[in-house]
Amino acid sequence: MLTVEEARAQILARVQPRETEYVELLGALGRVLAETVVSTREIPPWANSSMDGYAIRAEDTATANATLRIVGRVAAGALPDRAVGRGEAMRIFTGAPMPAGADAVVPQEDVEADETRVVVRSRVKPADYVRSAGEDVRPGDIVLEPGQRIGAAEIGLLATLGRPRVAVYRRPRVAILSTGNEIADLGTEPGPGAIPNTNTYSLMAQVLEAGAEPMNLGVAPDRVEAVEERLRWGAHADVIISSAGVSVGEHDVVKEAFTRVGAELVLWRVSMRPGKPITFGSWQGRGVFGLPGNPVSAMVTFELFVRPALLRMAGHRDLDRPRVRARADARIENPGRRRGYLRVTLRRDGHEYRARLTGEQGSAILRSMVLADGLAVLEGDTTVQEGDYVDVINIK
Repeated sequence: MLTVEEARAQILARVQPRETEYVELLGALGRVLAETVVSTREIPPWANSSMDGYAIRAEDTATANATLRIVGRVAAGALPDRAVGRGEAMRIFTGAPMPAGADAVVPQEDVEADETRVVVRSRVKPADYVRSAGEDVRPGDIVLEPGQRIGAAEIGLLATLGRPRVAVYRRPRVAILSTGNEIADLGTEPGPGAIPNTNTYSLMAQVLEAGAEPMNLGVAPDRVEAVEERLRWGAHADVIISSAGVSVGEHDVVKEAFTRVGAELVLWRVSMRPGKPITFGSWQGRGVFGLPGNPVSAMVTFELFVRPALLRMAGHRDLDRPRVRARADARIENPGRRRGYLRVTLRRDGHEYRARLTGEQGSAILRSMVLADGLAVLEGDTTVQEGDYVDVINIK
């Protein structure tokens, strides 16, 4: 069996970022930039006040309680109608352009003023409360580079630069298939021997959380021809994910269906729990994943293998969840030879985290994922005693 690291490396070696597309500015939020953004503007375009107050010449405040004559006012969105000379001041508001001659602003709370004069109580230094022209961005500056994730600040900067559209990597399209004679889809009442379709919807949600676009291929019975037909329905997707049917039983037909549509499978079975039976391959340029059927196994293997692949396809550089070292609140045991990914809660205790199992760790106990803040990583046949430290992948 492959290690988790070996399987992940083989998967990531076979996926590449999608093509680029231009989208409206707000549509770029959360996407990955696919172009170099060079400023064509000076931001701010002129020196301006960062406070409501008075624009003055700093040298006029060399003595305490300097009295200056008010010669005008300028608000944001207007231009000064004259310069400020020796012994003069101009009423100014936040964001308004600095008048010629003035080199500082004194806040209104630091003066005594009437309609004609202002008394500055203490000395003011040049550039006090003045935002200089181009202090943020100058023409020719490279302000954003390909590979950056676009957040709210990046949206604001692009708007400042007058960019209504921007080039980003396309989101991968992901087709999701559940298999099994026993699966009753959402909207139907499970009959005798049937179970609800969990995986389609948890996996679609994980796809959305990873920034990709899910497509539902429904539920296929455990027949090779039926699974093959559904796989072909997803032929226009970038990735196809099937859950269940990848073990070694006579009803486990997904691997054969992948082969029949022409997929080249490059791995099967990974030394981990939950989630040992997993397959991955490529089919005409698209990635195909066969995940386990148990709900927790499907979600954990998605986290470890599918999520980083989707992030790379969307242009992201950082593919990993954050990890923390947490002190065990109680004993955490991983029996057996395979590496364990155990569901734990996390809480802050001063400067460190504390971890505790969410309860029973069966691969069908979906509540263990609902309660989990992270996955504690334990090598095979390992026990972490209360008070010892454990590595945890933070999934929330």
